[in-house]
Amino acid sequence: MTRLDWVIQLSRFEDTDVKKSIKQILTSFIPYFALLSAMVFLLKRGFPYWFVLVLAFLASLFLVRIFVILHDCSHKSYLGRSLNGCFILGHICGILAFTSLFAFRRSHVIHHATFSNLEKRGVGDIWTLTVDEYRSSPLWKRFVYRVFRNPFFLFLIAPPILFIILNRIPKRIDRWKEILSILFTDVMIALILLVAHWTIGLKMYAAIQLPVIYLASCFGVWIFFIHHQFEDTYWADNKNYDIFKAAMEGSSFYKLPKVLAWFTGNIGYHHVHHLNFRVPNFNLKDCYDQTPEVQQVKPLTLLGGFKCMHLALWDESTSRLINFSALKGRERGYFKSS
Repeated sequence: MTRLDWVIQLSRFEDTDVKKSIKQILTSFIPYFALLSAMVFLLKRGFPYWFVLVLAFLASLFLVRIFVILHDCSHKSYLGRSLNGCFILGHICGILAFTSLFAFRRSHVIHHATFSNLEKRGVGDIWTLTVDEYRSSPLWKRFVYRVFRNPFFLFLIAPPILFIILNRIPKRIDRWKEILSILFTDVMIALILLVAHWTIGLKMYAAIQLPVIYLASCFGVWIFFIHHQFEDTYWADNKNYDIFKAAMEGSSFYKLPKVLAWFTGNIGYHHVHHLNFRVPNFNLKDCYDQTPEVQQVKPLTLLGGFKCMHLALWDESTSRLINFSALKGRERGYFKSS
């Protein structure tokens, strides 16, 4: 069987069973709103805030699951691939996740077309410099890049800035369709704030929503990072770029514990997703289990993923992502040998 043959066979997992989508919607939205309601109840009853934050952590996981539904809606691979269904549901998910459906879809489509291509970086990805680019950059740019790639900033500070602030603003790649979608999402969030002001109060709303969106955004950015930023990932210039190799070698199989895999919609099977983005999240595991060819990708464990957080530079000489310490050690060795 040729490569093309078995990749085409993945299309049989492009599910059209709406019941599976509805089941996932119910098991995501109902627990999420139940947890938010429970947090309001506990705060009004005078329970300590640290106790309420335990529920915020759990609610954030359900919000990540809701974002995965938004992600599938952006690919039109949900609700039996109904365009209207994906349009409506995706915008509802986007309001809850502080993300415009069409703006996300625009950048994400570009991401799928350009990921791992060294000459097409900059949209829908995480800022990554090559070793040569970093060395030739002025000091101010190197400083900014090191701050950006610092795990504390990248995973704990940048995510809420992205979701709460930057997602409210149109970007240079956005067309009128995306701009209107952003405005719609912003208006709906503003209406939620007004309703909160008239009911539970903005202070209580902030006490509940901010930790939930903060934790969910941090976890979401981490998942997106680990999908493509691992040591032996794949990058190539435009001339040598192979979309199949990018999917199989430049996208990770992040093998999470079953509980986390459930909350993330099995999106850890990311190489499968990049081979066929029409496969909905709830079919990714079955697709993997029933397709021997995709099982050739070495899984990245939960703990193994944490070892990747300091990787920051693409070394074209070794075709590896390396950290700043490795670059410093190499330069020190070069000067000694000189």
